[in-house]
Amino acid sequence: QVQLVESGGGLVQAGGSLRLSCAASGSNFRFDTMGWYHQAPGKQRELVANIDWRGRTNYADSVKGRFTISRDNAKSTVYLQMNSLKPEDTALYYCNVITVGLPQTWGQGTQVTVSS
Repeated sequence: QVQLVESGGGLVQAGGSLRLSCAASGSNFRFDTMGWYHQAPGKQRELVANIDWRGRTNYADSVKGRFTISRDNAKSTVYLQMNSLKPEDTALYYCNVITVGLPQTWGQGTQVTVSS
């Protein structure tokens, strides 16, 4: 069973930065795609960014140019560097990992709050 440990959320002023981390463990198979979703109160969970094992990335239009996703395959860890944060980025951020041959796994979520 895949386990995910998230860290890095918090409270920041608009224009500030935060870095989220998510470490995966518990599988002998490759962690194919790793990414982050967010969910604001009353809204659906949406993709923020993901990255596959080759390093190919995908971003939501709302974060392009501000957020950068990266991964360290040796550590099975995915990072989300969030710069120029806006109040509308406030949400619960969930790590998501797709493992070859297994169901996708979700983290418990880490809160990001951006004050204006």
